[in-house]
Amino acid sequence: MFRSSPKLEDTMFTLKFSMKQMERMAKKCEKEEKAHKAKLRKAIEQKNVDVAKVYAENAIRKKNEGLNYLRMAARVDAVHSRINSAMMMKDVAKQMGGVVKGLDRVMQSMDLEKVDFTW
Repeated sequence: MFRSSPKLEDTMFTLKFSMKQMERMAKKCEKEEKAHKAKLRKAIEQKNVDVAKVYAENAIRKKNEGLNYLRMAARVDAVHSRINSAMMMKDVAKQMGGVVKGLDRVMQSMDLEKVDFTW
């Protein structure tokens, strides 16, 4: 699909892989947050305030950690998309250059006075 260097393709793969990995880590943090919330409820029911505070802090930390992973995954995806579109534009520009050269050759071989333009 792309005629770019292998290093750029490897970088694109690495970016995509990193994005997927961060999304998985965000889901893992979400599960851990739910587990801490369940432990928090249990500690509150047992009227164990100090333990409940620890579980609440852990749940908040896991929620923020998951959100940070999602933010970073979105940034990596944006970089991946920009690089991908730049590569596509480079290929299109190269193809258009070939088309222009071909048209120049055709225009030189044609007698423009004999060509009747009808719009």
